[in-house]
Amino acid sequence: MAHFYFIAGTDTDVGKTTIAAGLLHAARAQGMSTAAIKPVASGCELTGYGLRNSDALALLAECKPALDYATVNPFAFAPAIAPHIAAREAGVELSAERLVQVIRPVLARQADLTLVEGAGGWRVPLNARESLSAVVQALALPVILVVGVRLGCINHAVLSAEAIARDGLRLAGWVANIVDPATSRLEENLATLAELLPAPCLGRVPRLDQPGAQQVALHLSLGALQLPSGRGSTK
Repeated sequence: MAHFYFIAGTDTDVGKTTIAAGLLHAARAQGMSTAAIKPVASGCELTGYGLRNSDALALLAECKPALDYATVNPFAFAPAIAPHIAAREAGVELSAERLVQVIRPVLARQADLTLVEGAGGWRVPLNARESLSAVVQALALPVILVVGVRLGCINHAVLSAEAIARDGLRLAGWVANIVDPATSRLEENLATLAELLPAPCLGRVPRLDQPGAQQVALHLSLGALQLPSGRGSTK
């Protein structure tokens, strides 16, 4: 049975891609097939193959069977700015419906685990009327919330969880990504998050010198997601 999740973050730069790649790697290690899509990415580098985003490339590396770059990141923009501004400057109209259309074929592959990674936080705009959360609603995807653990993270996490619930979506799990290991009262903050967030914690990822997918996967657990055992399709 295929499982689909949307990877949301409590803010920008909280490690959504780091955690998503780790989850995909953990699934692959258990023999599962994997797929991923980051429909919108800004901050892309111009290469001989066109615009490329480092986050999308990290996800691409953990997809098996393999996907092509355009499938994983159909909307790529060079400036490292809010996606809706980058799209407007590039003359591209982003809408929830357009993103739904590019995500559906990836979901249709029916990989054991498919992740759709967002951009920024839960309410990042797509245009003057819609936010990226409208895409998640249209696809009815359960959400995995990446909490960037640093000063202020409890407020950001609880507000994000409340918005997800208000949008009629299920918070399937959350991950504590320790972006600031010097956070005051770290253990107490983590305990508070566990008490306040209405979903299981899938892992606590420390600040790593080399946060590659394999290393991150060691700190994650897929058990609470009740994923299928591998079907051998990754071989």
